[in-house]
Parts: sequence; C-alpha cells; structure tokens
Amino acid sequence: MRISSIVLVTLLLAACGQPDNAVLAEQEKAAADAAVADGKIECALDGEEAFQSICTSESLSDASGAKLIIRRPDGGFRRFDVLPPEDGRGLAASDGAEVAKITIVEDNKIMVTLGADRYILPAKMKAPAVAPAAEVSADMPAE
Repeated sequence: MRISSIVLVTLLLAACGQPDNAVLAEQEKAAADAAVADGKIECALDGEEAFQSICTSESLSDASGAKLIIRRPDGGFRRFDVLPPEDGRGLAASDGAEVAKITIVEDNKIMVTLGADRYILPAKMKAPAVAPAAEVSADMPAE
C-alpha cells in the first residue's frame, strides 16, 4: 500500500510539468490589483530589498488639500500631500523633514522613496507632450 501511494504521488507530480508563466503572471497581476483595491500597497521598509503587500493606504481631504497616508504594519505611518497635476511631482512629504523621491517603475505605477522606506503606488501619468502638427497651407499640397 505504501509503495503504491509513493508511485501515485510521483505520477501526479510528473503530470504537473512546468508552470505556465503567462498564467502565473496573470494571477500575480490579479492578486496585486486585489491588494490595491483593499488599500494594500507594496512596500520595502527599513532598507529591505524585497517588496511585500503589507502596508495600507488611505486618502483624506481637508481644507489644505488631498492627503495620502501610508500605514506600516508596526503602527508607524507616512503622510503625503497630493500635489496638483500641473506640479508634475505627484506627492510631497507632508512634514517636509525628508524629501520624497518619486520614480516611475512601470505604466501607471511609481515608487516613492522616503528615508529607508520605499512604496509602490498606482499613479495616473500625464500624457507626453506631442509636437504640434505641421500646418498645411491651402497653396501647398498635403504630403
């Protein structure tokens, strides 16, 4: 009975084969989207290299404007001012003691670095500036 169980487990493992990377990537994206919907964001705290979905975010608005608060699992938090779109920076540390460094990491995501902490946040990117089309004169044929 024990040998047949071992053979059965071995056959099942052999049948699994290699994972489908496209399916894994799709599942990973779905999990990341679900975490963002739950207010969870990826963060690497205290100089850690690896990001984990352990921080939470919340948006508030008051007379001075919109704020983003990112909470750490240990109870600490960071507060950011959400800047107007024409500013181009996106966020600034509310207390101003440290400057938030913002880097675009992929489409619609930024990495905010403040001190030894890094956060991956969803972001709306400004459309790139497009050069104006050449004017066509009525006397000139269009190319």
